Amino acid sequence: MIAFNATLGRLSRRAAFCAATLAGASAPALADGSLQAKYALSVAGIEVGRATLIVQATDTTFEIAGTGKVSGILRAVSSGKGTAAARGTMEGGKPTPTVFAVNTEADGKVEAVRIGFAGTAVKELEVDPEPKPLPDRIEMTDAHKANVIDPMSGAFVAVPGTGSLLSAAACTKAIPIFDGRQRYDVTLTFLRMEDVKADKGYAGPAVVCRVGYVPVAGHRPTRSTVKYMQANKEMFVWLVPIAGTRLMAPFKVSIATMIGTAVLEATSFETSVREKAVPVSTPKR
Repeated sequence: MIAFNATLGRLSRRAAFCAATLAGASAPALADGSLQAKYALSVAGIEVGRATLIVQATDTTFEIAGTGKVSGILRAVSSGKGTAAARGTMEGGKPTPTVFAVNTEADGKVEAVRIGFAGTAVKELEVDPEPKPLPDRIEMTDAHKANVIDPMSGAFVAVPGTGSLLSAAACTKAIPIFDGRQRYDVTLTFLRMEDVKADKGYAGPAVVCRVGYVPVAGHRPTRSTVKYMQANKEMFVWLVPIAGTRLMAPFKVSIATMIGTAVLEATSFETSVREKAVPVSTPKR
């Protein structure tokens, strides 16, 4: 969630499950879950960016694609746009990425990251431009690139078990993120349930989590922005279910910044499930 909101912030200056019937017998089937969402980003109540998000998830695979661009009054003084995508497999109901890529362009400056995964470890990495080797930057080692997930896949929280998705279980975890330049943990702590409503699509309960940022490597601990985010107690995410899956998606993100509260909120949030009958195989005689 932090990474998704942070990507849009830079632009501003810069997802099933079984259920159907076999002929002649009761048995599980496959269900695809999908999400199409649009978001608006504001800072101190002023719109500065817009984004779109598309998610497709089955019981074995997932694909996520997003775009963002500067909008509102900020277009008069800055330009920016970006794309991000991730795809991979569903392992134990959780997204496990195989590839992640992000490309941004802001005021003539282009940045790109591509990460290839093998399991939960980084096997391929391309970063342009590469981070500068500064004395106060915490060194990134191979150990920091193991047991991680990319920031886009990490924004979708998998709730284990068979109980309700809309419960505190959505918020009790730390998510190990590697974004190509930094390794950090995003922590989620349950706060409350709250109703949300998009202009189009979803209207209903959301799980509200407090978000924490724990830098691990690749960051510069002396920077004021790192210190601020590390100490920030005013970061929250509202999570709602993606139909047909056990994935929770961000409906809203709110982060206090040095220039006002940044809010990323869905204006359209349409999620659906498509069931697919499993063909019956007739035994040979």
